[in-house]
Amino acid sequence: MSVVINTNYSATIASNNLAASNSMLQKSLNRLSSGSKIVSPADDAGGLAVSMKISAAAKRSGAVANNIGNSVSLLQTQDGALKVAGKVLDRISELKTLYADPTKNATDLANYDSEFTALKAQLSAVAGETFNGKALFGTSASFSVQVTEDGATAVSLAARDLTSSSTGVGAVSASSVANLGAIALSDITAAIQNVATFRAQNGAEQSRLGFASELITVNKANLEAASSRIMDVDVASESTQLARWNTLVQAGTAMLAQANGSSQTALRLLS
Repeated sequence: MSVVINTNYSATIASNNLAASNSMLQKSLNRLSSGSKIVSPADDAGGLAVSMKISAAAKRSGAVANNIGNSVSLLQTQDGALKVAGKVLDRISELKTLYADPTKNATDLANYDSEFTALKAQLSAVAGETFNGKALFGTSASFSVQVTEDGATAVSLAARDLTSSSTGVGAVSASSVANLGAIALSDITAAIQNVATFRAQNGAEQSRLGFASELITVNKANLEAASSRIMDVDVASESTQLARWNTLVQAGTAMLAQANGSSQTALRLLS
């Protein structure tokens, strides 16, 4: 074996190995300290791109879930108004029956008419209810609720015209109806049926939105899990790698010192 001074091949190889081991040690430390498998795009460029798209989809799913919840609140508010309207109509139907009592005198009938007038005003107030400035009733009070993060599916909330004479309570609450004697019991029962139908439709929409909310919540969890598999570091596995690279760095440092010392053999030959 030749002995040279200008070139120390062993030290060069040991230095390269030490540099590589130290680089991997730093990467392992960065991963464990950040909790992320991909610290820089160079670690996994394709995985980073996929994770970014999945993470964005998960965040949109969370926003959709919030929107669905707000729409359910709107429907619940609408149903509350319809429930009150039903109670008002129940009382009007009761008053209509009492009004037909032949033993009542004119003053009694006038008292019934006074309550009937007040109840008609309440029906009009119910028809004017709003939710966050949005009208709950009317021909244009329809809504479309996005229930998927990509916007491909939406649920339509039908408009309900509570003041309509044919589908609402207009036949009962109309200003032209002066007193209980001027309204037919069939109009009152028809109005009760209309309100019942509105509540049934409202319940069906709430039911669908409930299932849509459950689906979007499950999808959001799955998207987050998929992103985690790409981005999050496996602490158990990475800590094992950390121990490996730490040992190699220490061994490389020792061997580099040994390689640097081997050139001192030439001095002994010259002495």
